[in-house]
Amino acid sequence: MNKFTCVADLGPLDRALAEAADIKRNRFAYTGLGRNRTLLMIFFNSSLRTRLSTQKAAMNLGMNVMVLDVNQGAWKLETERGVIMDGDKAEHLLEAIPVMGSYCDIIGVRSFAGLKDRDEDYEERVISQFIRYSGRPVFSMEAATRHPLQSFADLITIEEFKTKPRPKVVLTWAPHPKALPQAVANSFAEWMNATDYDFVITHPHGYELDPAFTGGARVEYDQRRAFEGADFIYAKNWSAYMAPNYGKVLSTDRDWTVDAAKMALTDNARFMHCLPVRRNMIVTDDVIESERSIVIPEAANREISAQVVIKRMLEGLPH
Repeated sequence: MNKFTCVADLGPLDRALAEAADIKRNRFAYTGLGRNRTLLMIFFNSSLRTRLSTQKAAMNLGMNVMVLDVNQGAWKLETERGVIMDGDKAEHLLEAIPVMGSYCDIIGVRSFAGLKDRDEDYEERVISQFIRYSGRPVFSMEAATRHPLQSFADLITIEEFKTKPRPKVVLTWAPHPKALPQAVANSFAEWMNATDYDFVITHPHGYELDPAFTGGARVEYDQRRAFEGADFIYAKNWSAYMAPNYGKVLSTDRDWTVDAAKMALTDNARFMHCLPVRRNMIVTDDVIESERSIVIPEAANREISAQVVIKRMLEGLPH
């Protein structure tokens, strides 16, 4: 595996899930793979779970790990071609990327959407340049349009907790005070569409996602109706995708907050969220603290999803 940015890069999901289960049984069975190998983790944005889980996964595989916070202690990086660099950005990505690649064997990149120019965000200019110019296998630790390590962990979690072969999984928009990217929602939809689950998306009008990710998923604008009979509720906020409102907050309607009354409409559903979560905006305290909440096991599975991806990249390196 030379890159990991979407579900298609992982190949057959049954094989990936079996590999994840194998790793979870013994996280240290493949420590020889990473001996004398180095992972470079590059963060253009903040992180808690991604940083810790990915570093732990690499350490489980015996790797050395370097972490670079681009906005803290590094030169400010220019990402656009053709600009006159007479501002505060001292180095261009086109020089920085191959230099970074010379110091490591695998690169993980985290770079969010700017939410100002939809075309620029959806072209994935940052991670695509790392894939093109680093000379190393590259995986996404969240990019402008997708968060594949999170979605893989979500899939692992649903498989562990489902009680029927074809559960009903609902992705619900929920209010948030700030404009957030569509990456988690896009990615979750893409991964759910790759399964045979009964998958439903619910959100207010104006929050339609890019059809390239939602595919043929059913969209229900009545949140309560969408919740009926659900086995898993995945709550997430995202800003508007459709022009001319791209990146804007169109609503903070608290009627979309996931609460106990809505969860009572489900088939005793499990509650999921990628974290961090704004309590009593996205979800009420009683729901996220209930025994049906699986946000902590879901977060723990981030280590497993990362380890599967890094293991496959190590296996593809020349000896």
